[in-house]
Amino acid sequence: MVKIISGREAAALVAPGSRIMVSGFLACGAPGWLLDCLVEAGVKDLHLIAISTDYDDRGIGRLITARAVKSCQVSHIGTNKTTQAQYKNKELEIEFVPQGILMERIRCFGAGLGGIFSPVGVGTPVAEGKETLTENGRTYILERPICADVALIKARKADTLGNLVYSKMARNSNPIMAMGAPITIVEVDEIVEPGQIDPEEVVTPGALVQYLVRKGA
Repeated sequence: MVKIISGREAAALVAPGSRIMVSGFLACGAPGWLLDCLVEAGVKDLHLIAISTDYDDRGIGRLITARAVKSCQVSHIGTNKTTQAQYKNKELEIEFVPQGILMERIRCFGAGLGGIFSPVGVGTPVAEGKETLTENGRTYILERPICADVALIKARKADTLGNLVYSKMARNSNPIMAMGAPITIVEVDEIVEPGQIDPEEVVTPGALVQYLVRKGA
């Protein structure tokens, strides 16, 4: 059963030291209200899984600036000078994961797969410590599934059963990240009754959603 809760109630579900997965790229499709509530709650020592750390004062960057994140798996930090500084000063651990591989590793968890073999990163530091497979003369790296304790994602609309409709770029990583944790909390602009969403619009089924938070609530 999907529960409708407030942003502050959602933040209380994230314990210190949790692994959190946050949707969006450069703050587009990011659950800004949930992130604000998490910063306000003062949760620390988080492990972040995201495509980027956005900007210093926007999106996921607010968690970095508040020093709520201890380590992360991300693809891009080029737009966040605070992330760069913390990384250079060894205050923040970062595993850089190519964006496509990051999404596939998350999808593997959601699909119950043991990992994927990918040629990306062969012969580079990305391959260090990982198993490899050679097939038809080509070498592949075993990339294992990535999961979180809690996934925080953004959708445009949901019904009270948790079925989600996304807007534009949010259809990129958000549906995949909804599969990446046992607890998925979704910030939405609008909540409607069952039957008020065209089934053809639904991207993420309610079976993958545990909590809904109306933006600003």
